[in-house]
Amino acid sequence: MSLVVLIGTLGAGAATAGAATAAGPAGTTAGSRAEADIKDRLLAIPGMSLIQEKPVDGYRFFVLNYTQPVDHRHPGKGTFQQRITVLHKSTDRPTVFFTSGYNVNTEPTRSEPTKLIDGNQVSMEYRYFTPSRPQPADWKKLDIQQAAADQHRIFRALKPIYSKHWIATGGSKGGMTATYYRRFYPHDMNGTVAYVAPNDVVNDEDSAYDRFFATVGTAQCRKDLAAIEREALKRRGEMVDRFQKKATTEGWTFKLAGNADRAYEVMVTDLVFGFWQYQPAATACAEVPKPTATTDALWAWMDKIGGFDSYTDQGMEPYLPYYYQAGTQLGEPGYQYPNVADLLRYPGINNSRTFVPRDIPMTFDKKAMPDVDRWVRHHAQQMMFVNGQYDPWSSEHFTVGKGAKDSYVFTVPGGNHGSNIAKLKDADRTKATARLLKWAGVAPATGEASPAAPYDKKLDKQQVQRMPLLHP
Repeated sequence: MSLVVLIGTLGAGAATAGAATAAGPAGTTAGSRAEADIKDRLLAIPGMSLIQEKPVDGYRFFVLNYTQPVDHRHPGKGTFQQRITVLHKSTDRPTVFFTSGYNVNTEPTRSEPTKLIDGNQVSMEYRYFTPSRPQPADWKKLDIQQAAADQHRIFRALKPIYSKHWIATGGSKGGMTATYYRRFYPHDMNGTVAYVAPNDVVNDEDSAYDRFFATVGTAQCRKDLAAIEREALKRRGEMVDRFQKKATTEGWTFKLAGNADRAYEVMVTDLVFGFWQYQPAATACAEVPKPTATTDALWAWMDKIGGFDSYTDQGMEPYLPYYYQAGTQLGEPGYQYPNVADLLRYPGINNSRTFVPRDIPMTFDKKAMPDVDRWVRHHAQQMMFVNGQYDPWSSEHFTVGKGAKDSYVFTVPGGNHGSNIAKLKDADRTKATARLLKWAGVAPATGEASPAAPYDKKLDKQQVQRMPLLHP
């Protein structure tokens, strides 16, 4: 779906670089000297190079390149540079290994677990997202096991420096990534917190989405959404004309979708998914336009929900690695559109094959997701899944069975794709926080619920980032 997605807590730090960098005077402890030369220690790792150090209060923040094999099974057959960031607090604190599953954010940020355990954070750019893409790109080397091996090598490289406990985390595709990493390297991490992570076990069986859309929210809200989707297709002539004119002005193109009309139809069929994925249901239902709304009002609402630019080549091409994975291993939603089926001109266009250039072959691996699902159900240890009641992606979510140990599935009541531990009910939030702290090897001070770092409006400010078609 071309939808707005919470990738994590985004923000930028602005402080003086000297705050945490000055070497101590003669006679300082070995621990303080280790902190002073953290950049030297990082750059002493074979294959690690510095792109930039950015200032941030209370931490040191590095943007780095790390040399990775294109094929971990045959490491002699080429390498590429993979971007990572390190938000360094102290080698005496635990470390969170974060990934969005997409590009890495090169500004200082903290994920929720990083704040809760008051730790360091290592963030990884997912392979094949530019600039972390081998040249030339052999797309067959883009799979969940190769990506897990990327994380494993980074962990092994950094563990001698950050020797305390490690927690893997990520939201959406990042939550999926954290889970796959744990499946292939179950002993690297001391715990995993996966937020709103879809689990499409059987790609051709997506009736869970149809059941979700038939019952989510109130009957009136569902009725209003169905009506405005129909109206959007009834007005496709004037809307597509406006879309094409906007594209001409902005320099947008439609080679992948085919033309503006086809891109527009995909956008309309995404609207209900995008609405429930990220709009606050408590207020957004009242903002759904009536079928009598002006074209300007309809355009503005559609742009808010899905973003017209997301359905252009310029909006889709940066996420080519995701489309490829959706069509080869991860799977994708195949929900029905009964309220607009008679108005569709291109049924079946809304899938990953449409958005991957035809010169890149795609063959779906039906064994990948069932393998991960079985492992989580029967072998998960110290893993936590946080879902949202009103998030379409949670229609197909991970579950834990009797074989799993110290693992949990939590749901935020009324929560969407921005669900996290802080939004859980009190009892669940307390339990989830306690488990995370135990896994991280830290304990709250007497009378405290958590050793959480103080809120920082730059490091912890939540932002919305638009993602194109079919993106969790």
